[in-house]
Amino acid sequence: MSNVKCQSGQALITLLFFVLISLTITSAAIIIIITNSTSVSKFQEGTLAYYVAESGVENALLRLLRNPSYTGETLAIGTSTAVITVTGANPKIVESIGQNGNFKRKVSAQMTYNSGYYTFSDWKEF
Repeated sequence: MSNVKCQSGQALITLLFFVLISLTITSAAIIIIITNSTSVSKFQEGTLAYYVAESGVENALLRLLRNPSYTGETLAIGTSTAVITVTGANPKIVESIGQNGNFKRKVSAQMTYNSGYYTFSDWKEF
């Protein structure tokens, strides 16, 4: 009978140990999920800023075809903006800075005008 009295509470201690281990693993998994979610949303915001900058360059190309003296503008695209500047004569250099929230991306293109057509000789992201 004395053997039974010495083991009282052992199951409770074992249960608490496994609950503590399970809680630790679950907490670590939740922290990893939150960190990954934050990283993905920041990546998406940066990608959107890049697409806005590209849209600015494409907008500048269209405007230059219609008006060769076009020098740029600030273009609102949804909640984002593209600041477009056009410099040079031939070739023209178009720079567009896309901003979405705190994220900025810059795209530059060099275009040469020849017989009613613009030819891109350089397109890069900074």
